[in-house]
Amino acid sequence: MTSNKLRIYLIAGEPSGDLLGSRLMRALKQKTDNQVEFFGLGGDTMEAEGLPSLFDISELAVMGLVEVVPSIPRVLRRIREVVADIEHRRPDIVVTIDSWSFCSRVHKALRRRHTGIKQLHYVAPQVWAWKKRRAKTMYQYVDELLTLLPAEPPYFTGHGLKTVFVGHPVIESAALQADGQAFRQRFAIPDNKQIISVLPGSRHTEVCRLLPDFLQAAGLLHELNPDMHFVLPTVKTVAARIRQMTEDCNLPLTVLETEADRYGAFQASSAAIAASGTVALELAICHIPHIIAYKVAPLTYTLAKHLVKIKYVNLTNIMLNRPVVPELLQEKCTPQNIVHEILELLKNGSAYEKQMQGFTEVRQYLSCGNQTPSQNAADEVLRLIRC
Repeated sequence: MTSNKLRIYLIAGEPSGDLLGSRLMRALKQKTDNQVEFFGLGGDTMEAEGLPSLFDISELAVMGLVEVVPSIPRVLRRIREVVADIEHRRPDIVVTIDSWSFCSRVHKALRRRHTGIKQLHYVAPQVWAWKKRRAKTMYQYVDELLTLLPAEPPYFTGHGLKTVFVGHPVIESAALQADGQAFRQRFAIPDNKQIISVLPGSRHTEVCRLLPDFLQAAGLLHELNPDMHFVLPTVKTVAARIRQMTEDCNLPLTVLETEADRYGAFQASSAAIAASGTVALELAICHIPHIIAYKVAPLTYTLAKHLVKIKYVNLTNIMLNRPVVPELLQEKCTPQNIVHEILELLKNGSAYEKQMQGFTEVRQYLSCGNQTPSQNAADEVLRLIRC
């Protein structure tokens, strides 16, 4: 008996895309009265929504122009595997989420094969930062592009690609409804303990490069204030490595592996030390004071300086065009500098107030209409299938 359900193939190559994908899946199920089947590639949260992932996405979690080179043969093999699976399943649409370097190769391969399957990409490549030529060619590989930022569509519509701003899913984050007091009770952290979140990223290269400095900074902060407690929310892709690296750190530190605990920790935190990325936007939306600290291989950084044409790396600063969140990059990413900036925020003075005002502006900037961003995205997916 043939199923009348819509068949949607989703591809998310890393944890941030996995979270977007899970929310999109929930919205699609709601809008189709559950008359939808999912296939493809995703992480834990997408699997929990009903996606049987083709393989574990952790092997794709590589960051950096230099660091990615050894992984190229494996990634190319996985691309071929994904394309073959799509051709076998013949879905109504292929929706790729973020990770354009990986997803673009899937789209190009499908176009070469003239499959006739609708193709949509969710999360625009950051052409305003680098590789602007991508905007000129994307129309050849996808039928529609969904963006998270309102300033992005003009970069693509001028080159013949239908592009729709749907809002940023961070504003529907479960972190906004989390209970910080319940989190304290769950992990027996007394009210007099000041909680600091430590967020070294979701890729192995990030964790290996950043976590030692983050832990050293935590140690210095704890020497200054023994009543501090540190929480380290992580994801499946790097959880084992993080537990290994923190095993002998001699700090009051709690490693967290679930989304609920992660968001409870945010709401209980007085401040956070974070790698750049989506997590920084979640902290901003939750009005959690934080700093960004990040570094890559020296050669990667040297190349990036010549390719990237923006003043800031943190999206809050980029959107507001002013330095709301301190950015400690490369040689500035030191335990001492991290400690200095965190202590400034904990004073609840001008640095703290500047962040709170900026975070309010960010939330207004990222909203789009009366629906959630994921519901807006689901509408576009369904419209493209039916057109």
